[in-house]
Amino acid sequence: MARRAPQPVLRVVLTRELIVHAAVELVEREGARALSMRAVGAELGVSAMAMYRHVPSKDALIEGIAEYVMTGLDVPEDPATDWKAGARALMRAFRAIAQEYPRSLALVVASRIAIPVGLRAIERALSLCADAGLDGMTSVHVTRAMMAYGLGSQLREAAQGRRQGSQEDDPATTVRTLSAGSSPHVASLPAGLVEHRPDADFEFGLELFLPAIEAMGQHAP
Repeated sequence: MARRAPQPVLRVVLTRELIVHAAVELVEREGARALSMRAVGAELGVSAMAMYRHVPSKDALIEGIAEYVMTGLDVPEDPATDWKAGARALMRAFRAIAQEYPRSLALVVASRIAIPVGLRAIERALSLCADAGLDGMTSVHVTRAMMAYGLGSQLREAAQGRRQGSQEDDPATTVRTLSAGSSPHVASLPAGLVEHRPDADFEFGLELFLPAIEAMGQHAP
């Protein structure tokens, strides 16, 4: 009886990029709490020890995740545009990252990992605030507020999308029925309150920020 040839053993060729990509997919699927060297190794079918040559620690892994997801924030500066146009471009880029990698971005922000692309984005934001006439600490506060708005709007979008996907009845009818007695204003706008328009909502909120920033710059000493 002829002996069968042994099946080839598939081996993963590890690289830093492959490990980081697997880590991002793990975080987006299972959340930041699931992230560990062992868990990423299991994703790739290798031991945690095998990855240390490329990624020496969990902190280094988070740094790689930060580089991976925040590259989109490296928005080039255009001298021909004013600070408002620059702020819109930066915030839209931040929102795009929050939409594509919400859990990874939240992990990066919480970990306070400092990477060049992140620092360039912060420098760009502070520069735009300076162009608007803000002082240093006010610029810091505005930068943090805009970051919180970008993350918060994405969290709201995701939650609203999940709620609508799980409801069998018309949400507007539910709002009207529950609120007609005690909340007449809510009851009068049922369709508008439950309508899912994330892009329009984000742009509306962004345009609320910009005049406020401009007013602070005009009243700066």
